[in-house]
Amino acid sequence: MTERTFSIIKPDATRRNLTGKVNAVIEDAGLRIVAQRRIKMTEAQAKKFYEVHAERPFYGELVEFMTSAPVVVQVLEGENAVARYREVMGATNPAQAADGTIRKLYAESVGENSVHGSDSIENAKIEIAQFFTDADIVG
Repeated sequence: MTERTFSIIKPDATRRNLTGKVNAVIEDAGLRIVAQRRIKMTEAQAKKFYEVHAERPFYGELVEFMTSAPVVVQVLEGENAVARYREVMGATNPAQAADGTIRKLYAESVGENSVHGSDSIENAKIEIAQFFTDADIVG
C-alpha cells in the first residue's frame, strides 16, 4: 500500500552538508521525496513537534538542538513508507544500527542521529500537517 511518511534531516546532518547523501539513501530504498523544504525550526515549532517528550529530562536539550541549525523537512511516499523509512533510518543508537542505514552511515550519537521519521501513519499525517499543506506536496 502506498503511504506517506514525514522525515527531518536534523541539524547535525545539515551542518555537515549531508542532505544530498541522505536523500540518495532514501531514494535508493525506493521512497520518493514528494515535498522538501529547508527551514530554521523556531523554538515554538520544535516545542510543539516534540511536545510528547515535554516531561522527559532531555526535552530542553532536544528543542535547543533542533533549533541550532537548519533542518530539512520532507514528505516521503512509497510502499509501506512508514515502516520502510524506519528501516532505512536504522536504530536510534548508531552503534546498533544496521550497515547501510542512514544512522550507521552518518549519525554522530544517540542525540545527534541525523534523521527523524514518523512512527505511525497517524503520526505521519499530524507531523506532515505541521510543516506542509496539501498544495506543497507534488506526488
